[in-house]
Amino acid sequence: MTHPALANGPIYLDYNATTPVDPAVHEAALPYLTHHFGNPSSAHHYASEPRQALARARRQVADLLAATPEEIIFTAGGSEADTLAIRGAALAAPTPRRQLITLATEHPAVLQACRSLQADGFTTTMLPIDQYGRLDPADLEKAIGPGTALVSIAYGNSETGTLQPIAELAAIARRHGALFHTDAAQAAGKLPIDVAGQGVDLLTVVGHKMYAPKGIGALYLRSGVHLQPIIHGGGQEAGLRSGTENIAFIVALGHAAELARQELPGSAVRLAALRDLLQRELERLLGERVQLNGHPTQRLPGTLNVSIAGVNARKLLAAIPQIAAATGSACHEGLDAPSPVLLAMGMSADRATAALRLSLGRWTSEPQVRRAADLIAGQVTPARGDGALSGA
Repeated sequence: MTHPALANGPIYLDYNATTPVDPAVHEAALPYLTHHFGNPSSAHHYASEPRQALARARRQVADLLAATPEEIIFTAGGSEADTLAIRGAALAAPTPRRQLITLATEHPAVLQACRSLQADGFTTTMLPIDQYGRLDPADLEKAIGPGTALVSIAYGNSETGTLQPIAELAAIARRHGALFHTDAAQAAGKLPIDVAGQGVDLLTVVGHKMYAPKGIGALYLRSGVHLQPIIHGGGQEAGLRSGTENIAFIVALGHAAELARQELPGSAVRLAALRDLLQRELERLLGERVQLNGHPTQRLPGTLNVSIAGVNARKLLAAIPQIAAATGSACHEGLDAPSPVLLAMGMSADRATAALRLSLGRWTSEPQVRRAADLIAGQVTPARGDGALSGA
């Protein structure tokens, strides 16, 4: 089956940037745009169905994370969820705790939220990562202390797919009395998540990374953790995110979460197999010119980041309109500069400039993967002599 938006178009290998809305998700949300229009906070007939839908979606998202419905706060997206987690936790922390700990490879929403707290007297510690983009738990142990309010480490990196040892990191934070937040935008719905088992206090979910619309997200907030609201008003979402709920998009996120939960772990196995096939095909066709960026095993199932030696990745993709892919995070796409994530991993500017991020998803097929590898190799091989795709 092919998604209607992808039929007759280029091979879509940019699922980490955004996913098409699943037709079943669209169908589930539509009645709340056209018929069930009531405000769920009202007390009359027209509020009943929206209120029930809100509760159902909260339960569906909670089930995906092995959480309870009361621990799910709906937001307008991932950036808002990250901001609520970081600013909310920091501003609610006891006065002596004024240190935030994170990585240079985090999403800009995390980095900017940490930076915004400088005016409130907070400092941010950036921990080192290894050549694969992973944090050594021992480095967190060295940096954390009684003054730490929050540790924020992404579950899986959006560019390389590298997964962090979340349970170990969260356990360290808890031993020191600090809260632990993870941005799971790229992991939720792609990998099984158990928030209690992994010990996280806060976790970000993003709708448009898991086949729901843009403009909807959620924050898991462990029961008993207190946050300072960043949006004030009528007290919706347990007083942490005021504003009349976007029921249609919340229903969409809930249904997307339910579909993802039903597909796991089979979907993760399928995507990992396609990812590995794509890597093998590129290596078969281009040999040692292909260099893997990120951890060889601890990575997201549908993410492949490779550099092709001697090639400018941006020029390469521009020369292959039959493929829709990226050279890095969509948040940095369009900037004619090496990826900050890859540079933070210790890569040279040349290798970072040669990097392709190829991300797979629900409608990626084996024939598409093989065709994409052929197209990339076919464009690279003729350019080897004339240097048309080389340089900055």
